[in-house]
Amino acid sequence: MTMAAMKTRLLIIPMALGLALFSAMAAADSDQDRALAAVRAGQVLPLKTLLERLERDHPGQLLEVELEDDDGLLIYEVKLLQADGRLVKLKVDAASGEVLRQRVRAGDRERAP
Repeated sequence: MTMAAMKTRLLIIPMALGLALFSAMAAADSDQDRALAAVRAGQVLPLKTLLERLERDHPGQLLEVELEDDDGLLIYEVKLLQADGRLVKLKVDAASGEVLRQRVRAGDRERAP
């Protein structure tokens, strides 16, 4: 490989990584904008309201929340770590706050309560 080809590759790799990072950041911004617009339009519960409701029946440390569009139904996907070490994954109707699905993982086992 010639020196010019090596320099070209060394320039292309950082540019590609920068473009990938920029694309991911732009997607995150647009996801956040869509979520905010859905809350403002009354299509989904505010996250704070949802988490307050969930805390009653599903106490634990919040690890992750995502707002997903599941064939037109907006769903909050919530991951919680409970005090006993169990990982709880909830799928929640984003408009009503109803828990649609719950999966609990304790250690290497996964079960549906």
